[in-house]
Amino acid sequence: MFGDSAVAHRFLDGLVGIEVGGSAHNPFHIAGCLNVDFTDQPTVFTSEQMRLCGEATRVDVVSQGHDLPFPDASLDYVLSSHVLEHFYDPIGALREWLRVVRPGGYVFMIVPHRDRTFDRERSLTCVEELQARHALRRPADASDEPAGEGYSHHSVWTTHTFLELCAALDLRVVRVDDVDDKVGNGFTVVVQR
Repeated sequence: MFGDSAVAHRFLDGLVGIEVGGSAHNPFHIAGCLNVDFTDQPTVFTSEQMRLCGEATRVDVVSQGHDLPFPDASLDYVLSSHVLEHFYDPIGALREWLRVVRPGGYVFMIVPHRDRTFDRERSLTCVEELQARHALRRPADASDEPAGEGYSHHSVWTTHTFLELCAALDLRVVRVDDVDDKVGNGFTVVVQR
């Protein structure tokens, strides 16, 4: 339904990696990329894929995105699009994604921009709040899974505030596009390990 990302192909073609939470209506077409999702059962996300394009992306590996079943430094990349904001603890998810990526590999993210999505009226999520969530180590009532009929964004960013998080985590950002080249309602950040 949406076009390819030339930026994703430039960084990821020919490499071995995974997409966390891939979707049929927004495919990246990276050869050999495995789709990792928290379930292979129908969810609000698969229903939306079916509504938009008549199919749902096959789940290759069932796993929580913040607890991946891959050895350290075993992948060339982790790809995600409109996924990180669904994690209660995005710092924990980012650290997990970096854990499985080899040195020199990439975490390629498209993150929704608050001002270009339904989050436009919400307050931005500051680094201090994210650090506090990470320190809590996932309280029992924190879930990354869809809630009821809808789903929630635990975090809301602009490109600038997300880069503040990257700086606080001392991440090596090698590419930033304020408007992603996939759908255009997010921004692209590529981190190299």
